[in-house]
Amino acid sequence: MRLRTAQDRLKIEHSIIEGLRHILDVLLASNPEIRSVIPGVIRPVRDAKGRVRIRITVPTHNGWKAIALSAGARQELFISTAWGKPELEAALERLGVASD
Repeated sequence: MRLRTAQDRLKIEHSIIEGLRHILDVLLASNPEIRSVIPGVIRPVRDAKGRVRIRITVPTHNGWKAIALSAGARQELFISTAWGKPELEAALERLGVASD
């Protein structure tokens, strides 16, 4: 299946949890060092209430895996970048969505 793209950097294959799309658009627009973001599968969780939070979890071969939490759901995000974890977390903190 071919991925549909928005701005050629946000790859959309699945739905995106409520409130996350705008944050990803701003993140990509303000950080050209991030090559792309690919949202993954959405799963329900009990502890995802309130505003969108994003936690960087593990490195991948071309960037980082992150978990976005909001509206009773969690969604994996695959972020393609040469940045290290501190730089990516700092970019998320500037947007007010970094999670401890």
